[in-house]
Amino acid sequence: MIVALAGGVGGARLALGLAAELPPQRLAIVVNTGDDFEHLGLAISPDIDTVTYTLAGLNNPALGWGRVDETWSFMETLAALGGETWFRLGDRDLALHVLRTAALARGERLSDVTRLIAERLGVRHAIVPMSDDSVRTFVMTDRGELAFQDYFVRLRCEPRVTGFRFDGSENARVPPMLAALCSEANIEAAVICPSNPYVSIEPILTVQTIRAWLERRRFPVIAVSPIVGGVAVKGPAAKMMHELGFESSAAAVAQHYGDLVDAWIVDRADAALAHEIQRLGPHVEVADTMMTDAACSAALARVVVDVARRVRARVRPA
Repeated sequence: MIVALAGGVGGARLALGLAAELPPQRLAIVVNTGDDFEHLGLAISPDIDTVTYTLAGLNNPALGWGRVDETWSFMETLAALGGETWFRLGDRDLALHVLRTAALARGERLSDVTRLIAERLGVRHAIVPMSDDSVRTFVMTDRGELAFQDYFVRLRCEPRVTGFRFDGSENARVPPMLAALCSEANIEAAVICPSNPYVSIEPILTVQTIRAWLERRRFPVIAVSPIVGGVAVKGPAAKMMHELGFESSAAAVAQHYGDLVDAWIVDRADAALAHEIQRLGPHVEVADTMMTDAACSAALARVVVDVARRVRARVRPA
């Protein structure tokens, strides 16, 4: 079993490649829920939906979020009535949020709702929320503390970032399936997808059960850098790094994760940084990490699985 930690477009793209290379019984995708929020009375789980739509072949590659072949009658009508339109919900996408909201209101767990939706969309691999409890990411900025979607969507990442807070993570409980994985002895590797280290992966790592599981691991953690040639492939990761006082580079991301990662996969554009990262301790593999289509995602996934197999042999048991 390989367990992938994912959030956003980069995480979804590698998850798609891993799903193409591994059968359902060998892959579980743990997804960030720190950017979940309630909007217009609906429970929205952006990262879960991005991963689900991508694995179902329903994602919108042009926008990077939402469903393909979307229509916008709901938003157009809402705008005409003077409603909030800063967070756009397509007509097809809206149906999923309505179903999720109703299920949660009945007391169902987010993990069970996620599994049901994924199955109905034809996804065979496990997509698991990092917690069934509410964990919310807040961004500290020069305009004060902002809820993540206010910072990310409404303000378009314009405020200067000074830090982050993950409300509820201290007592968050992992879903039953993830709890079982954390006690599973036959884990081949954990994979940190090329997602934003601060707002996609860090919320997952602040859930104590997950953090403790990784720290006592008897398997390797393989990570793919989200920074290529000094820039973020998608999203505000590079901007955040600069504002927090770090250089935007694959090496700086490796320093951020420290000894939590046993092997790094960096893009060929960052081959010159391999020795610098290796001095920190982990193995480094240079590969093509730009996942511009499904074939590229699968090719990178094969590299990840191969590195996991090779590094596993030299990881010292905890």
